[in-house]
Amino acid sequence: MANENLAGRSIAGYRLLERIGEGGTAEVYRAEHSGRGACAFKVLRGRLRGDPTAVQRFLREAGYGSRVVHPGVVRTYDFGEADGLHYLALEWAEGESLADFLHRTGPLAPGDAVPLVRQLANALAAAHQAGIIHRDLKPENIMYDPEHRSVKLLDFGIARDAAEPPEERLTRTGFFVGTLQYVAPEALSGELVDGRADIYSLATITYYLLTGRHPHLGKSPRELFQQLLSGSPTPLSEVKGVSLPPGIAAAVMRGLARYPADRQPTVTAFAEELEAGLAAAAKPAKTGLLGALKKMVGRRSE
Repeated sequence: MANENLAGRSIAGYRLLERIGEGGTAEVYRAEHSGRGACAFKVLRGRLRGDPTAVQRFLREAGYGSRVVHPGVVRTYDFGEADGLHYLALEWAEGESLADFLHRTGPLAPGDAVPLVRQLANALAAAHQAGIIHRDLKPENIMYDPEHRSVKLLDFGIARDAAEPPEERLTRTGFFVGTLQYVAPEALSGELVDGRADIYSLATITYYLLTGRHPHLGKSPRELFQQLLSGSPTPLSEVKGVSLPPGIAAAVMRGLARYPADRQPTVTAFAEELEAGLAAAAKPAKTGLLGALKKMVGRRSE
């Protein structure tokens, strides 16, 4: 039952067409709804249906996702229980995961990367305004539509409510949630984090967008864990084969500061610093061209 393929069934008004993915907690189907059209339909795995904590996490993802309404966030349509199954129906996002796209194309130029980061920052700002901290930002949790050069944030499976009292948390103290390559250092102890943890993760994604590598290169989870706790990320200026405008490099490295107070105050401020760095890099080129034209005109008038 745990690995049963539900394609072909109708659940809560959704016709499941094909299974398109599966993880440790849920299976994902492409589905159709008479009123909503194409949807993504997540079903909690059978072996977890009797686990109260797993069920609570799954329903929490649905509840948190439904609170964040923004063009850059995959919309939550519906969730609940039907036919003994816990389900979550989501907007169908065109494209592919940002991770798959980058694996195929390699790093992006600053002029292409910064607008994507701005979109993600806007989506995260909407989540933070709704009191939701994502905590699991990574390219695998971002859908990218190359035709429109747009991104959408998804998967609030381990998000938390910023107003959540400690006694209601689902993660034991001393344990962290998230993906080690992208998690903020303060989260490693399992302590409650705020929106600045998402800034760190967004800065890590930006670093990866621009270089194709991560700020810390631990060869094992244990080594990476220690680097995040006590080491320093590799400066962008030292990454071989990569040359970035100083303002962009400075913004990314600030976002990767070990201590939250040393980062930008908001995800929006992080995006603004990147945009300022990109704009500053464009000015000398324009000035240089204008100066050359003036010299040419001056020579002709002599």
